[in-house]
Amino acid sequence: MTTRFRHYKGGIYELVCEATLESDLSTMIVYRAANGSIWCRPREIFFEIIEVDGQKVQRFTPI
Repeated sequence: MTTRFRHYKGGIYELVCEATLESDLSTMIVYRAANGSIWCRPREIFFEIIEVDGQKVQRFTPI
């Protein structure tokens, strides 16, 4: 079973795995866009709450 997320701007992404960044041992989220491109960002940024149009929303919401 894959874990899918919707970005607050509307894109759908599949969580591929968590990885460790070699330089500082921080946890990174590796995820795949619908077009097949692979992306990563720090875990705390992937799961952070952001403000959009005056409302607090998750950057990526599980679907």
